[in-house]
Amino acid sequence: MNDILYIVIPCYNEEKVLPITHKMFLDELNELIKKEKISADSKIVFVDDGSRDETWKIICDLSEQHGSIEGIQQSRNRGHQNAVLMGMLDSRDKCDICITIDCDGQDDITAIEQMVDKYHEGYEVVYGVRDNRDTDTLFKKYTAQGFYTLLKKMGVDVVYNHADYRLMSKSALDGLSQFKEVNLFLRGLIPLVGFKNTSVYYKRNERLAGESHYPLKKMLALAIDGITSLSTTPLSIITFLGLLISFLSFCFIIWVCIGYFSGNTMSGWASLVSVICLLCGFQLISIGIIGEYIGKIYMEVKGRPRYIISNRTDKNE
Repeated sequence: MNDILYIVIPCYNEEKVLPITHKMFLDELNELIKKEKISADSKIVFVDDGSRDETWKIICDLSEQHGSIEGIQQSRNRGHQNAVLMGMLDSRDKCDICITIDCDGQDDITAIEQMVDKYHEGYEVVYGVRDNRDTDTLFKKYTAQGFYTLLKKMGVDVVYNHADYRLMSKSALDGLSQFKEVNLFLRGLIPLVGFKNTSVYYKRNERLAGESHYPLKKMLALAIDGITSLSTTPLSIITFLGLLISFLSFCFIIWVCIGYFSGNTMSGWASLVSVICLLCGFQLISIGIIGEYIGKIYMEVKGRPRYIISNRTDKNE
């Protein structure tokens, strides 16, 4: 096959795991070339997301040692989603197929061959999907399941148990490049691109070295971005609850009036304060949700660049 494959791997402070996993990626790439499933011009592209450790130095050293490894560096840390997008869009004019995968070794690298096979069957987008969550804690397992279910309820088209391990053809990448969102949630955005798609299933492993860069705080931020970037359902919920509370308040006023004219008035300071606190809480939450959307609009209107490349190992590009 003459199809050129670029494997895009975002990295952030990965000096501990990169010396281990780069060999695995190289072995898989060379095996696919040997089987003539991809072109010998295929590459591995490490994207340094503004790391503060020796990650970029390691990438530069690997690039000097191996002709099939390249590196590009962001001008500063802009987040995992922006790093993935930068790698994909930077590679789209040089490759026929692009696969994105994290560098921690948790995603089964051997699934890359299955993805390439699906591409040769005519699929333009192939999602890597976990077949179970046995390696997750109970808390992460149930919160992740709840998150995907919530996104579906909100009308977001996501692939259950899929993160950012996927194959995209050049045509699909060209389609993705037409989306100009600054607020990125790729696992919800890419299904909007369309094209013929399928999934391959794999077992997720433990991280080989280093620490996870997605603590609970970042996971919650990603979840909020996913919902507010792709769905307006929360705003509709606020409208519905506002109408419901208005209706109940009107009924309560009628009940109070009937009690007053019938002489059945009772002291109700505690209940009145409780209702006021409840309504105030609802108003603050509503304002907060609306504020999230206004903030998203503010960022989109400014049109700031989603990434800036400050350095690359191939100086000819």
